Amino acid sequence: MTASSAASHPAPQGHEGLVSAHFSPQAQAYVASEVHAKGADLTDLAARLSGAGVDRLLDLGCGGGHVSFTAAPLVRHVMAYDLSSSMLQAVVDEAQGRGLDNIATEQGRAEDLPFADASFDWVVSRYSAHHWHDLGAGLRQARRVVKPQGKVIFMDVVAPPHPLFDTFVQSIELLRDTSHVRDYSVPEWVSAAEKAGLVLEGMETRRLRLEFASWIARMRTPPVLADAIRALEEGAPKEVRAYFEIEPDGTFTLDTATLVFRPL
Repeated sequence: MTASSAASHPAPQGHEGLVSAHFSPQAQAYVASEVHAKGADLTDLAARLSGAGVDRLLDLGCGGGHVSFTAAPLVRHVMAYDLSSSMLQAVVDEAQGRGLDNIATEQGRAEDLPFADASFDWVVSRYSAHHWHDLGAGLRQARRVVKPQGKVIFMDVVAPPHPLFDTFVQSIELLRDTSHVRDYSVPEWVSAAEKAGLVLEGMETRRLRLEFASWIARMRTPPVLADAIRALEEGAPKEVRAYFEIEPDGTFTLDTATLVFRPL
C-alpha cells in the first residue's frame, strides 16, 4: 500500500471512539431534539420521582441530558454521565440556561463507572444502552453503584420478538449509525439484568414514531446509507411494512419500553 492510499483510508477506530465521534458533533442537536426532549417515558419518570425522596440520581449515558433536566427539580443531586465530552458540555450549558444548579457531569464508559458502591438512590438510562460495547458489564456497574433499596430504570428502543422484524430494525439502525450495537428485546433485557443482580419490578411498553428526515439529519447519516435505508423500507415484505408502520416518506414506528429493576 502506498503512503497516499493509506492516508485516504485511515485505520478504523475502536467502538467507543466511533460512538464519541458520531455523537460529539451532534450534541446540540440531541439537546434540541423533540424525540429526545419529550415523551410519555419522561412524564412517567417525573411521576415516579415526585414524592419519592430521591437524594442522588445517576443519568447513565445522559446524551442530551433530558433525564437530568426532568429529574433535577425532583431530586437533590443529579450526576450526568456520558462518553462524549461535547455532550456533557451541552448539558452544562442547557442546565445553566434553565437555572438548574444541581446537575454535575462526569465523563466515562458505562462499563467502568468511577463511583463508589451504593452511591446513588436511582440509576436511570435512556436511549443509551443500545450503543454500549458490553451490556452485561454496564448492567453490573449500574447494580454496583445503586443503593440496596434503589431503582435502576432503562428506557430504550426494544427489538420485536419476531426474527424478521428484529433483523429489519437492527439493519436500519446500523445503516443510520454505525456505532449502533443492538436494540435488545424485552426477554434479552430481563435475562441480562438478572445475571447482573437486578430483578424486573415493572414495565411499560410504547410505540415511537420517527420522522425520517429529522432522524437521518440528527446523525448526519451519509446519503448513500440513507438511500440504503429507504431501499430496505421499500423492498421490505408487507408484514414488515405494516409492523413498523412505514410511511411514503420513510417515516416509521418502533417499539420502546421503560423497564424498572430493583437490586436482588
